[in-house]
Amino acid sequence: MKLLTAKTARFDDIIKKCGAPEVHTLWQEPKSDRHFQMLLKNNRVMTIQQTDAGTDFGVVGFVKRKGARYLVFPKSLKRFEGHRIIGIKWDKI
Repeated sequence: MKLLTAKTARFDDIIKKCGAPEVHTLWQEPKSDRHFQMLLKNNRVMTIQQTDAGTDFGVVGFVKRKGARYLVFPKSLKRFEGHRIIGIKWDKI
């Protein structure tokens, strides 16, 4: 999965189209977690990462990284695949 893309999408727009997300905590390896695998298959997972500058951005799908956070949405994020998600607002989660 490419992390650097030319396309961007605003977090608020994603919430309007895909619903309010919930933070998902990985308590076991993702490959062993059947529920998480179902969410991945249905394109409902977003990985939130921090840049060196300290700003948060997201990508659709699962990216295993130290310090990454994972959000699960009620609807599919497929239309935002390949976009860099900007403007993360933690108060809307």
